[in-house]
Amino acid sequence: MAVDNPNVIDAVGTERETGIVVLTVSDHLEWNDDHLVTLQEKLNAYLHFVLEGQLLEDYPSARNRKIRIEVIHKHRPHTEALAFLSKARAAIVAQGIEFVHRSLPEGY
Repeated sequence: MAVDNPNVIDAVGTERETGIVVLTVSDHLEWNDDHLVTLQEKLNAYLHFVLEGQLLEDYPSARNRKIRIEVIHKHRPHTEALAFLSKARAAIVAQGIEFVHRSLPEGY
């Protein structure tokens, strides 16, 4: 399960405090042009999974809950990657889905 396999949802869980259903992308790749394309494909697959109803089929308990896509990066995004992530956030939020991304602490 990783960002470079767009056919797999890396992780699905529910935050105890908020009840938000979180779909996590595990991103281990170094930042380059191919990475941006790979991440875009993965995010498109996640959107398809949610918007086409597969999430509710596989996880009926997600019904009537907020949804968040969260990308966890091994490597800190550079300027171009941050611009991409900002555009991705806008597109995802426009679909009524929350979006966040964060980097793991150095040394992970």
